Amino acid sequence: MKSALIVAGLVAAVASPALASIRITEVMSSSNGLGAPTPDWIEVTNYGSSAVSLAGWRFDDGSFNFAVSAALNGISSIGAGESVIFIESAGGAGIAGFRSHWGGLSGIQVGSYSGSGLSLSSGGDGACLFDSTNAILSQVSFGAATSGSSFFYGWNAGSLDPAYTGVVSTVGTIGTQVGFTSTGDTGSLGTAIGVPAPGALALLAVAGLAGRRSR
Repeated sequence: MKSALIVAGLVAAVASPALASIRITEVMSSSNGLGAPTPDWIEVTNYGSSAVSLAGWRFDDGSFNFAVSAALNGISSIGAGESVIFIESAGGAGIAGFRSHWGGLSGIQVGSYSGSGLSLSSGGDGACLFDSTNAILSQVSFGAATSGSSFFYGWNAGSLDPAYTGVVSTVGTIGTQVGFTSTGDTGSLGTAIGVPAPGALALLAVAGLAGRRSR
């Protein structure tokens, strides 16, 4: 019994810092999409050094209220240094179209959420993550959107960086994210930590081609 308690204590000690490393790093509340807007979406990033399970995690908009939150579906865990995307889509039906819209998103996990009243307002709103114990892991707020551009957030030692708090995404490197335009929308999906991985660089090239084809 004593050894079991020690193991449980070690697990808790490891889990807490891991959960503390999860942050919302990007939000899209007003897709332009050249006449075919995509659903609202959020990007979630693991700044930690180990994978984190998403079992039992939930999402809410600016009410930050667990009682009206919705389950996050389609992604079981976030790897160390990984950014994943969740879109508003019942049963994940819109994921294939969303990937196509953004040039394929090769190597980037895309999940979904859905529920009454969870659409992000283009006039200003917020986003909030809850873990399986109903505790808030990360929350952000944003003002009126620029149609076709996401908001992104920088984090410094676990706290929002004032220089990159709710900044509207643009093409190129801003903070630790790399923005690109595809099919009329501008965002930095999957690039929240440092220099993009090879898969992300390939994504930027594909997105550029997609943007040129759409004109």
